[in-house]
Amino acid sequence: MSATSERREIVIVGGGIIGCCSAYYLTRHPSYDPARHSITLVEATEIAGGASGKAGGLLALWAYPSNIVPLSYKLHADLALEHGGKERWGYREVGCGQVVARGRPLDKKTSNGETGESVSLQKRSAASLSKLRSAGVPGDLDWLVPDLLRGYDSMSPPGETAQVHPYLFTTSIANLAEEKGAKIVIGSVTDIVRSPDGVESVSYTDKKTGSSVSIPATDVVVAAGPWTKSVFPPAPISGTRAHSVVIRPTRPVSAHTLFTNIEIPANFHSDKSSRPTVATPEIYARPDKTVYACGEGDHEVPLPDTTADVQVDQARCQDIIDQVGSISDELRDGEVTARQACYLPNVSAARGGPLVGHTGIKGLYLAAGHTCWGIQNAPGTGKLISEFVFDGNAKSAKIGSLDPRNFL
Repeated sequence: MSATSERREIVIVGGGIIGCCSAYYLTRHPSYDPARHSITLVEATEIAGGASGKAGGLLALWAYPSNIVPLSYKLHADLALEHGGKERWGYREVGCGQVVARGRPLDKKTSNGETGESVSLQKRSAASLSKLRSAGVPGDLDWLVPDLLRGYDSMSPPGETAQVHPYLFTTSIANLAEEKGAKIVIGSVTDIVRSPDGVESVSYTDKKTGSSVSIPATDVVVAAGPWTKSVFPPAPISGTRAHSVVIRPTRPVSAHTLFTNIEIPANFHSDKSSRPTVATPEIYARPDKTVYACGEGDHEVPLPDTTADVQVDQARCQDIIDQVGSISDELRDGEVTARQACYLPNVSAARGGPLVGHTGIKGLYLAAGHTCWGIQNAPGTGKLISEFVFDGNAKSAKIGSLDPRNFL
């Protein structure tokens, strides 16, 4: 009996974008037969409860690692075309640039240049737009205060940067996998049972009933992000906390993703407390008329048990709000709709990651350690995992450098 015709019990651990894309592409593999193959995704709290629901959603051909990025970037475009991603999860191409600017004190408004009154401008004047153009800034990036800009550099030509809404993308891919036969269960995995011959079953605690459940497994894909080590202890995966906010600006803003370098003036904070003199928040305008912004990561709070237990530092969120508001009236005067935090999965090894493929244990595969590029590289990872499971090896990309056996 061939490997693809025999009964296969495939279990995916983790309901983030990597696990969901793995489920999606397993159900789309030419060898997949729901009459003989079962696919069960086990998630501890909720689909997209961690970084996959709270990331920026940036897609870029200049991301890393280079051996998986082109495949995944193309698959994003294919998925959007096939499933209406533009409407369903906000897929679109965007401009991307690096902005150097000087921040302003929080209580300082932009002068309208006529009456001298301090007001928040809803539209830029012709003179302001001229300043933007002379500085090399795209003309539609008129939601930054021109007088505060010190420089702008495009980070990619057209067609090389895009975005999705991470939560909508992840939940949509999960639903599409379910439509083809994948089953999603909510429970915390407690053990991957294996023998000298390979994996045998997966045990988890059902979230609703609290009971212990064991399901048979011929193949197990560990895609638990920063929690991978708790499921598979040999995995060299750690977590970095990252904070972000979502702001609904005072008017719709153009499609840009910005990496900023903002000089913070001495009188920026009214409380006179010590803060960095330079801030580097990332800003992502979204098609749902919101703007996402994130700050630097930290290791002040250890990784909690689940995504539901992540602690949000309100002061860090406020710093991001203040920083982006210091260079944009639309953001400063907008409505903050979310203050949140998540943990990004890192590979604790000099060569980095992610780790995708065989672990050396028959039937056990790893798909974790994608850092901040999890959304970008998820479709490629999911497709490769489907090939590992059904074909025995990767076919769509050469990813020998990502082999988990190099790190375990």
